[in-house]
Amino acid sequence: MANKLFPKRVAIMVAIIVASAILGVISLRLEITTHFTDLLPGHHPYVEVHEKYKGSFGGANVVTIMVEPEKGDIFQPKVLNKIRAITQGLLYVDAVNQYQVTSLAAKKLKDVRGSTYGIESIPLMWPDVPNDQQGIEMLRRAVVSNPLVYGAYVSRDLKAGLITVDFIDRLLDVEKVYTQINQLIEKNTEPGIRISVVGEPMLHGTVFSYLPETVEISIFIILVMGVILFFTMRTWRGTLLPLFTAGVSALISLGIIHLVGFNFDPLIMVIVFLISARAISHSVQFCAAFDDERMLGVKSSHEAARLTFINLFRPSVLGLLVDIGSILVVTLTPIPLLQKAAIIGAIWLTSLLVTACIMVPIALSWVKAPRERVALKWDITQYLLKLCRLFARLSTHKVSAIAILVASLLALLLAGEQASEVTVGDANPGSPLLWPSSKYNKDWGAINHRFRGSEQMFLVVKGDAYDALKQPAVLDNIIRLQRFVEAQPQIGGSISVADVIAPTNAVVHEGNPHFEELGKNATDNGELLHLVTQGAEPGDMDRFIDANSKVGAVTIFFRDHQGDTIRTAVSRIREYIEKNPISGAHYELAGGLIGVLAAINEIIFADQIKSIALALMVLFVFCAISYRSVQAGLFFLPLILLSNVVTFAFMKWMGIGMNINTLPIAALGIGLGVDYAFYIVDRIKERFNVTKDLRGSITFSLETAGRGVLITGLTMVSSVFLWYLMSSLRFQAEMGLLIALWMTISATAALLVIPSMIYLMKPNFVIGERLMPFIE
Repeated sequence: MANKLFPKRVAIMVAIIVASAILGVISLRLEITTHFTDLLPGHHPYVEVHEKYKGSFGGANVVTIMVEPEKGDIFQPKVLNKIRAITQGLLYVDAVNQYQVTSLAAKKLKDVRGSTYGIESIPLMWPDVPNDQQGIEMLRRAVVSNPLVYGAYVSRDLKAGLITVDFIDRLLDVEKVYTQINQLIEKNTEPGIRISVVGEPMLHGTVFSYLPETVEISIFIILVMGVILFFTMRTWRGTLLPLFTAGVSALISLGIIHLVGFNFDPLIMVIVFLISARAISHSVQFCAAFDDERMLGVKSSHEAARLTFINLFRPSVLGLLVDIGSILVVTLTPIPLLQKAAIIGAIWLTSLLVTACIMVPIALSWVKAPRERVALKWDITQYLLKLCRLFARLSTHKVSAIAILVASLLALLLAGEQASEVTVGDANPGSPLLWPSSKYNKDWGAINHRFRGSEQMFLVVKGDAYDALKQPAVLDNIIRLQRFVEAQPQIGGSISVADVIAPTNAVVHEGNPHFEELGKNATDNGELLHLVTQGAEPGDMDRFIDANSKVGAVTIFFRDHQGDTIRTAVSRIREYIEKNPISGAHYELAGGLIGVLAAINEIIFADQIKSIALALMVLFVFCAISYRSVQAGLFFLPLILLSNVVTFAFMKWMGIGMNINTLPIAALGIGLGVDYAFYIVDRIKERFNVTKDLRGSITFSLETAGRGVLITGLTMVSSVFLWYLMSSLRFQAEMGLLIALWMTISATAALLVIPSMIYLMKPNFVIGERLMPFIE
């Protein structure tokens, strides 16, 4: 292969540069946004229920706004007018579902009262705010006596009012909605009134607003990488070529991503950075190996580059194929966002097969500088070599080699218990994408402190015939379900059509609380419902029940969306349904944001073990084929198990959950760093074929390939760790820390565990025959 590529090096290099330039121009049209439909798992029963009924019972993109005065309660003209102004302003936000804007100032919140004219249903505070103290006091009494408002849209202490709004998913543009709502809030902000806002569109809009900061951090980290590479490689080619390779890969990949019709979600920036790290890692190995060939006496740059290509092609390609196979396993998870992230990652990694494995050695073939010329006189590599020789002595001494393997086994066993307890779903209250001190999470905490929960799940109650939901037995079952689920501490409350009927019955009986109960039969309940709906506007009752009284909803309010909270709630709901069947109706789970998250968590939980097993199988198959040995397929598994188990244990310790954002990182991490081991093993194998001295071959490999691993590890770990120190996004920071740990363990295992295993076990695929004719 080398003999065919290098004679055509000019044509190949021109083709790569031209293709990257064209694709780079195309990449400028790439859409950077979040599509909420990508978060919905395909063919999951919860999502099917959510999609079918979200227009009536509420979607996953509800925005909640809380207005609270610093002094007194909300029953002040200034505060009530703010609630009204924000409610009215929301009607003009893009993609808003105008039938699902609800607040004290909305027409759909009404006071049902008895009068000389019969039963009246009058909007609480529509179209205007009361203009005198008497009117405000009447409003206060009406709120406190209305269970659909008191505690739901006005806090129990009367010191905060709530506004909720939902959107039409297919029209939702996160950046635009985020900007418009923030402008509305800013317009209505004044001293003495605090306004808090939460909801998925606001969360993702907040993440999007940090994109400029993310770009700035990325640029700074690239500069830091350049500095570290300059000090460790000591040549301009060793500094600039790895960075250039990462840049060319980015242009090619982003262009292809646009051509296949994908958007670029800001949350996958960490994946992109991780893959760019792979580009730098492989490039450094080629540059270091090229320098080694020159120092060993190969005078021609062309020949040194050709030998470097021959020696490193297999480990570099094998490492990339394992990475590609590992991340493509994620496409089996039926969540569009994960599938897109996996395909984008695979495209990016595939580009490295051209840029890192072919372009870099070809570029090195044109180096004119003599081998002894360096750009930096101070030689840090002497310290790296001393460290590599220490690793070699430890790995080639029987006692210390056994100690290394025993220590690795103990680490694997100790971390294994913690790793098995990684939380599926979010592990902490609030959004895991942002720090607890962020304004969004502070707002989230304030709203959940005042009210019964900012995040909702709806259960559908579906009758077998029209008017089924008027039956006392059905309504009684619904009430008992509500009381049962409300016993869970993380659930703040629930609401259903039964909560509409019972208070209306009390009104009919002159406000006597003794009659706040369901009607004795379906006819009574039907009449009570009619009294409520006779003055209602279209859509007012949609959140409770349909026009035929056949389909209704039980809306449950959650104070957090942690994985354990959701699993407990779903389990308890299923337990109730199983033990309390309804005659003439049935329940269907589950919609709203919590319903969607429950579906995502169930899929991740079901696919987690399968994904890890398939990724390990990818490693086994590619290694077995590459080295023509089943033994080779098994040999590298302990390295992967060690790095992954320790990292998962760290996730448990740090409170990082396995969710839709972290799963792609975890999948890519299966193959992360295994290429370090491939480079070490190949150097040992090739040297042993010449000298037949295993101890000497291990020492030589660690002094050459090991030095490249140290340089790459030092560069990447130091740079990636900066995400943790600098990013305002908690997700990026924690993933940076996670990747740094992953790389540290992988590099340490490649430099100590793998050589120790080879020295003690003497695997045949390493000390056997040479397998290079195809590459040559």
